[in-house]
Amino acid sequence: MNFFVTGTDTDVGKSYICKQLAKEFIKLGKKTGYLKPFQSGIEVNIDSDAAQVAKTAQTVVVKSSYITKTPCTPLISAQIDHVDYNLEKVKNDYSELAKMCEITIVEGSGGLYVPVKKDVLMSDVIKFLNLPALIIARPNLGTINHTLMTIKCAQNEGIKILGIVISNYPPETSDPAILKAKQMIESFCDVEFVEIVTKNQINLKNLAAKLI
Repeated sequence: MNFFVTGTDTDVGKSYICKQLAKEFIKLGKKTGYLKPFQSGIEVNIDSDAAQVAKTAQTVVVKSSYITKTPCTPLISAQIDHVDYNLEKVKNDYSELAKMCEITIVEGSGGLYVPVKKDVLMSDVIKFLNLPALIIARPNLGTINHTLMTIKCAQNEGIKILGIVISNYPPETSDPAILKAKQMIESFCDVEFVEIVTKNQINLKNLAAKLI
């Protein structure tokens, strides 16, 4: 199983979910790879998402196709840092991992319509790699709208959705916007599962099992 992890927004917990899933896949005896095609806002490689995934799940095979310093969307960061992204390089990096590993996780930057190159959005990268997507969403007010829009965009682009993960969910909340989010998302979409991952939850064994 190889898949792409995208978000409904920035800072929704994609990297955390990737790290914990990699750990669980490895525990299940699966050789696991992780690719971050576009990493921006990084001065030194040890701070990159790939480096953090490698630190968390020490036997995971990691790759970063491009790392840029300016903390912006990939297109703007590449323009400022004078980097020319080559999607064939991204595909080659992915293919190398896919040949070596039983499971390869590809983590995007932001959401589906983040600009990567002129006339290229993150959704185009997903389609170029021919991968299904796992969508990570935040739990609070606005997430129903953002999540349903992301689902509809993916469907319109012909991207298969594996499931939705509501990340960083506050377990003791009394906020009705949060409490009803999962139910509302499920009632307005047709996806295989909508999973809740609470704050500080470090065991994603059930989620990993659903993805294998």
